[in-house]
Amino acid sequence: MKKFLLICLSAMIFFTACGKGRSETEKTINEEYPKIINDNYKNYYEIYLGGFYDTDKDGVGDLKGLIKKLDYLNDGDPKTKTDLGITGIWLMPIMPSPTYHKYDVTDYMAIDPQYGTMADFEKLSKLCKERGIDLIIDLVLNHTSAQHPWFQSAIKSMRIEPCGQKVCKYEEKCREHNPYCQYYNFKQDSQGKGMYVVPGAGDWYYEAGFWDQMPDLNLDNPALRDEILKISKFWIEKGVKGFRLDATTQFYAENTTKNVEFLSWFTTELKKIKPDIYMVGEAWTDESIIKDMYASKLPSFFNFGFSQVDGNFIKSVRMGTGATLAKELEAWQKDIRSKYPDAIDAAFLSNHDNARSAGGLGRKLVLEKMGAAVYMLAPGNFFIYYGEEIGMTGSGIDENKRQPLVWSLKNKTGITKPVAGSTNSELLKAGIDQQLKDKNSLLNYYRDIIRLKDLNPEIARGTITALDLNNESICAYKSEYNGSSVYIIHNLSKQEVDINFPGDIFSNVELRGKLTADGGTIELNKSNLKMPSYSTVILREKS
Repeated sequence: MKKFLLICLSAMIFFTACGKGRSETEKTINEEYPKIINDNYKNYYEIYLGGFYDTDKDGVGDLKGLIKKLDYLNDGDPKTKTDLGITGIWLMPIMPSPTYHKYDVTDYMAIDPQYGTMADFEKLSKLCKERGIDLIIDLVLNHTSAQHPWFQSAIKSMRIEPCGQKVCKYEEKCREHNPYCQYYNFKQDSQGKGMYVVPGAGDWYYEAGFWDQMPDLNLDNPALRDEILKISKFWIEKGVKGFRLDATTQFYAENTTKNVEFLSWFTTELKKIKPDIYMVGEAWTDESIIKDMYASKLPSFFNFGFSQVDGNFIKSVRMGTGATLAKELEAWQKDIRSKYPDAIDAAFLSNHDNARSAGGLGRKLVLEKMGAAVYMLAPGNFFIYYGEEIGMTGSGIDENKRQPLVWSLKNKTGITKPVAGSTNSELLKAGIDQQLKDKNSLLNYYRDIIRLKDLNPEIARGTITALDLNNESICAYKSEYNGSSVYIIHNLSKQEVDINFPGDIFSNVELRGKLTADGGTIELNKSNLKMPSYSTVILREKS
């Protein structure tokens, strides 16, 4: 369940930040239950299960570990303040696979034994539902593992010439009669990207755009499409809210028209099974193509242009270009909603493929806090990559980006072993246990941001309009939803700023939240808002 915090400002027009780098939730608000909105707007947390929490002492995180630590994300009790307030979990691949990352699946309807059992997953799914957490899992449809039984059967048959009979005369079916030969892209031409020779059939090649051990699927094949729907229904019946779809631009080798066609078909069919299904696509490509992909009516695509070390969020925080960021957010929302009016943006700072945001923000606490505020208070859903909320690092090879979650620097219980081959040494000065006790920690800042977003449903769901306040350091926009309007204002500069709104707007607003990453005093009166460096204010128009 979410926590809903109502800021009391009936008579107050002056307020002061308490403690350096600390929001004032404890002093300026009273708790109140939220109005539960039954939609697909959630606070998501991405988990690499192998690095989360280990219960069987094999050095690899598991489903039981996530169950054990679910209270950290959402304890289901609205009276407590110590959980993070997560209402959506994205599990990276959990299906059997020969690799640590598991993006090469060998069985789409099973749990990798390293992670536990299907009974463990069913228990997790049940607990998530009880706590109001939407659970989505990675679904890899572009390719399988070369060890998948489909592919193993197919390559054996590719060695056998068509028999020309109505019923195959061979014990191992020839390539004409084995349906799995149509599940993949086999050609007698080695030209093109990612073509590899079929073992034992030197005149045949198979497509594998990422790696020879990840053969690409032929998504045009009707039998395979039926199989995909069967797999999806299986997991929906296990309780998942939906899926994170891997590599959507590669389904048809960056052919946007065909990619959109497939996703349109898939979305339509899954909505027949689960009308409120939520899916988010990975389209790691140009912004213009991501916008075009929304024509598929897939609910969300990750916003890569705003993410990563060189994306709009981190760049704006580093350079103090708040006004530019506000305009970019407004333009982006207009563009994606022009393709699909119900589009839900999916914002993030980093994920399992990117250098973690702490490095891009110079490992400076005030910038890490500000980076969190600008992306988590943007419209749509946000996705926290596990460990980002405590400032974990990781860059370079993929193994470095899947480091063990630092529950404690002293107590090593449950902390996983680093992925083999990783070269990153974590530089944290405080783990989760210590940061929970520190009111000025990054972790507690994340917690407060999430509560403020829950307090104001207009932030995630609203239609935004950038505000020009004649100061490039100020990111300000109005968000309108269901007849209500809020103003989100970030000061991205190192200096205190005075903000004068047009007219007497401050006489008709109430304070709905404030955050100060660098300490200082905030003053609000009928004509002026004074904000210290690196701070955030949320105001709502009085009805």
